[in-house]
Amino acid sequence: MFRYTRFEKARIIGARALQIAMGAPVLIDVPEGATPLEAAIMEFEKGIIPITVIRPS
Repeated sequence: MFRYTRFEKARIIGARALQIAMGAPVLIDVPEGATPLEAAIMEFEKGIIPITVIRPS
């Protein structure tokens, strides 16, 4: 299983929350009134955020 560092997790969620705030479609059903940050966290927990991390080898 792939594990993200806390810095990668913060960057991924923050970038996705910004995308959602700027009008990108949310990929899951979220409760009415959820903030973009809450929606991004829910997407991250389900593993469906369309962002990848490339680590140097």
